[in-house]
Amino acid sequence: MPPAGETLREIAARHGRSEKTIQNVWARHPEWPAPLGKRGQAYVYDPAAIDRVVAAHFARPVAELEPRRLYTATEIATATGLKAATIRADVSKGRWPAADDTAGRAHRWYGSTALKALQGRRGYRSAE
Repeated sequence: MPPAGETLREIAARHGRSEKTIQNVWARHPEWPAPLGKRGQAYVYDPAAIDRVVAAHFARPVAELEPRRLYTATEIATATGLKAATIRADVSKGRWPAADDTAGRAHRWYGSTALKALQGRRGYRSAE
């Protein structure tokens, strides 16, 4: 009987990531658990051990932003752990939405706009 556990494909499906991301990024992390065995040609891993590594190194904490309040890039950075420079660079590269308010010197985004932009971001934190 093959060992119980999840293959990389099943881990990818459960976490909403591509199998290539799991194989080429996550599974190469130094704290990635050793396989329990094989199911066919695929290695299987302990789901609880995978969840611990994902929580510690790949999951981005949910930002607490008020949806209808306007935030500067610096305020979003403080709330999310991103750097304000990353937000500004992403704006210039089209990877972050345009500011909702450009009247003042500092451009500002509604919390709902920032949260929607953050949903599409992938997180990776190395061991510190």
